[in-house]
This record gives sequence, C-alpha cells and structure tokens, in this order.
Amino acid sequence: MARRPICIGMMMPAMLVIFAASLAATSAFQATPPHGLMRRQSGSQAFAASATSLRVSLKPAALPLMDSGKAIARSGELLVDLTTEMEIYGGGLSAVGAALRNCGDAVAQAAASCRFKTGLELVSDELREGGDCLIEAVDKLKLAKQEAEADNDEDLQSTIDGMLNCTKRSGEALEATGAAIMQRYPLKEIGGQLIECSEQLLVASKQIEKLVVDSETCKLAAQRMVYGSEQMQLAATELLGTTPKPSGGGKSWLKG
Repeated sequence: MARRPICIGMMMPAMLVIFAASLAATSAFQATPPHGLMRRQSGSQAFAASATSLRVSLKPAALPLMDSGKAIARSGELLVDLTTEMEIYGGGLSAVGAALRNCGDAVAQAAASCRFKTGLELVSDELREGGDCLIEAVDKLKLAKQEAEADNDEDLQSTIDGMLNCTKRSGEALEATGAAIMQRYPLKEIGGQLIECSEQLLVASKQIEKLVVDSETCKLAAQRMVYGSEQMQLAATELLGTTPKPSGGGKSWLKG
C-alpha cells in the first residue's frame, strides 16, 4: 500500500500555532522577575522611602539639638575651668569636662547634619560619637573619684558617685539614638531615647552644682547642662509632636 505523501502546506498552520505559543510563554517569563527579586526590589524601595521620610522628620529637631550641643559643650568647658579653681586641673575631673565638651560638639554637628538630605548617616555617627564621649566621661569620673579618695575629700567622692550612673545612662541613650536612626527605627523610638538622655543629663547637672557650692563657675556649668537637657528634650518633642515638660532651671537667657 503506497504511503500518502506529506503536504508541507498542511503542516505550516500547526507549526505557526506552536511557535506563537512558545514565544508568548518566553515573553511572559522574561517580563516577570523572580519572586525573590521582586521582594528585594520592594524592600529596597521601602527602605529608601523610609530614609527619605526620616530625613524630613529629623529637620525640625535641628535647631534645639544644636542649642543642646552648644550648651553641653559649654558646660564641659566651664567644668574644666572649675578644676583650676579647685586646684585639681589636669586630673580626672578635668578629663570629664573635656569629654563633655566633645560630646556637645558631636551633638551640635549631628544637629547641623539634620538639615541636609544626605546627612542621615552623619547624624547617626555623630550622636553615637557623643554617646561614646559620655561613656568615656564615666571612666574619667572613676579616676576623679580615686583622686578624691587619695586627697581624703569625702564630699567630692560623694558628688562624683552621684554622677556615675546618670552619665553612663545618658551615654547609652545617646548612642542608642544614633543606632535607631541608622536602623530607620520609628520616630517614637528615636525621640524616646533622646528624652532618656535629656533626663539623665538633668540629673548630672544637679551633681555638677554640688561640686563647689559658692562658685559662680560651678553654678554656670550646671545651668548650661540644664539648658542642654531642656533643648535635647525639645528636640525629641519636635520629633514626636508633643509638648515638652518645663524644668524651670535652665535659665535659657544665659548666653555663656
């Protein structure tokens, strides 16, 4: 029985249908990125959006944070001057003053960076640096306490003891503020850490005032620290959109 010849013309429509279906499937595969890539792209876009939002949100805190940093730095400078009056210049307490000044400078630099769109990482770095300066001040306070013990100055020992915990906690809170900004935490977390730092600095100011009761330099150093605390709390409330609690002791009219 003779085989029926294959007609090429009859095969062409079927081949075209198969080719068209294959082309459509390939185009669909190329147009749809892998699921993991979609997640990564979505996550990157969300991260960028949160960073932009955070930069905008930090801007209102710039001015009070700048004032806070300047006041803390001035308090540290006055504390160094006070050690000259106390005739212990160059010791542990002088180093505490220097650490406070460096902390204030870092906070002020962070405040300056709050105003710029590209400054988010700098804000984080400077606040963490400020926190490290306060932690360093704790080590210098311990040295100052040893020196007071060697001089049998029990009043100074007691006052320094009162500064240890609050200085440590303020440093930890300031470092945590910088870390929270770096990790794009919510403003509630960032503002909460700033408030914690401000409250501990206020406690420290009360101890500074006890260092030399009748010294104007000592009194001014304490007042500057109170003002620094108030302005830091104001910066936090600018972030949170709440009303700050007045402490009444900052004497904000002082320009020292």
